[in-house]
Amino acid sequence: MTIRVVLVDDQSLVRAGFRMVLGAQSDIEVVGEAGDGAEALTLLSRTAADVVVMDIRMPLMDGVEATRRLVATGPGAPRVLVLTTFDTDADAFAALNAGASGFLLKNVPPEELLTAIRVVASGDSVVAPSVTRRLLDRFAGQLSAPVTPDTRLDALTDREREVLLLLAEGLSNAEIAARLVVAEATVKTHVGRILTKLDLRDRVQAVVLAYETGLVRPGR
Repeated sequence: MTIRVVLVDDQSLVRAGFRMVLGAQSDIEVVGEAGDGAEALTLLSRTAADVVVMDIRMPLMDGVEATRRLVATGPGAPRVLVLTTFDTDADAFAALNAGASGFLLKNVPPEELLTAIRVVASGDSVVAPSVTRRLLDRFAGQLSAPVTPDTRLDALTDREREVLLLLAEGLSNAEIAARLVVAEATVKTHVGRILTKLDLRDRVQAVVLAYETGLVRPGR
């Protein structure tokens, strides 16, 4: 299967560099480019894509708003992989909260970018669990909405809630399995059920929800 990718960045040289790396892969095809979020949405309204590699800071419409609008189009929307400078770009958390499936640093090695695109296209999160926790701890206070209970959490079993807490601690499936003394396949099943019950796309959004609802506090 060929992964259809759209590149969104206001710097044409950055897009050209990414296109050169992606174009050398037999399973990835760049089907379009855009210089800002608004142009990206117009392009994606007529071009089918699996993954959008989205910059954060762009003129006219930034990557956060573009991600929010794209995800809001429904289940068929392409998955978004956000690019950020991390240390200076506090909008990274907002992008994850808007529905992005993960993020990368702009200076990421080419092989990591390729792996990330493939992982996101497969339906999983590209953000390493430990990085997810560090990012959320850094930016959770940036959320404008107050912490409010979410009745969806009531649908979780005690074990599923336990798994969600461990996800929010930044543990991988293997680490959760070791902590709970169960098979990794069992953990994957629990994670799948958590995402289904909470109506979430991936584990990143599950961790975001854990913070938003106060189930986990920054620095915990």
